[in-house]
Amino acid sequence: MSSWVERRFGVSPARAWLGGVLATVAALVAGSLALPRLVYDRFLWQYFWGPVVADGEGASCAVRRPDGTVDLLGSAGCAEAEAAGAVTAYPGYTLVSEVGYVVTLLVALAGVVLLLDRLEIGGEKRFFYALFPFMLFGGALRTVEDAGVAATRAGAEPLIAFPYSALIISPFIYFTVFAFTVACVVAAVTLERRGAIDDYAKPLFASGATALAASVGYLGYLAATTGYVEFYPQVAAVVLLSASLAAAVTWALIERFQPSINAGTGFVGFVVIWGHAVDGTANVVGLDYMPLLTGTGNLVPKHPVNAAIVDLFDAAWPFLLVKLAAATFVVWVFEDEMFTESPRYTVLLLTTVLAVGLGPGTRDMLRATFGV
Repeated sequence: MSSWVERRFGVSPARAWLGGVLATVAALVAGSLALPRLVYDRFLWQYFWGPVVADGEGASCAVRRPDGTVDLLGSAGCAEAEAAGAVTAYPGYTLVSEVGYVVTLLVALAGVVLLLDRLEIGGEKRFFYALFPFMLFGGALRTVEDAGVAATRAGAEPLIAFPYSALIISPFIYFTVFAFTVACVVAAVTLERRGAIDDYAKPLFASGATALAASVGYLGYLAATTGYVEFYPQVAAVVLLSASLAAAVTWALIERFQPSINAGTGFVGFVVIWGHAVDGTANVVGLDYMPLLTGTGNLVPKHPVNAAIVDLFDAAWPFLLVKLAAATFVVWVFEDEMFTESPRYTVLLLTTVLAVGLGPGTRDMLRATFGV
């Protein structure tokens, strides 16, 4: 692929990638300066920065006025502002923002492939397993910000106050976790090539596990020392057990009736299905069974797809079926030839597929477990 780009366009893939990214950023900046109400207010702010402001400040919505000031409102004020045509942003995701995140993810993936080519790693499945704790860490770090919002609402000082907390709110948390992961990868590979360690995968896994333990440990500390964070271990237990059972049943059905589905991925495919099962069961438990398990109210769906399914079926369990079916389809797509022809790209894609399920699933599970 790299040589084809160089032959076709006469420029190295890395420079082409960087040039494309810089050109896109320049276009957005120019558009924001030339048409601020349309490009910045109605697009960048309303769908990307505004939701971060509302989320970070614990408001029902954020409204950007024509003079650039921002009002943080409750639900009644939000309805009035939106009806009046004001630029209104709500916490969470929209279809527009999710499309933007997908495009950004694909561009980032291309950059990572170029980096892995340069480092000459990432074509083996142990790289996938070494990155596993980083996916859990992303969800745990996002829950730390949820705890910060709970602290603000309780009149306490959060660990990271807004606007700095924006670094651990979507979409910026993706860049934060991405940068941390890349730094850990480069550090582990450097140690291996200097002869300090024999295998980069072990310290890479350990660094992700350490970050995960620190995030969950901080949430546990808040649960033990504050009144605005609770601890419901039964929630995590039900989610993990249910997800494991759902993944095992799905895998058994695949092995029994269509073993060709997992012929290319092997056990990696099971991990992918399990990760999306965690996302599905965390939604089912958090949106439907919190009163039964904890005596508290149910959580509110954060993604448009979740919300649409809940509205359509008046229950969250169909979302689990959708996640299992989608994950099974993706596993089926990854044939053995892909690992042979493009090993780095294939492993990275599988890692990404797992991350987009396990990351949000971990956050939803921990939100319910710690009552934030």
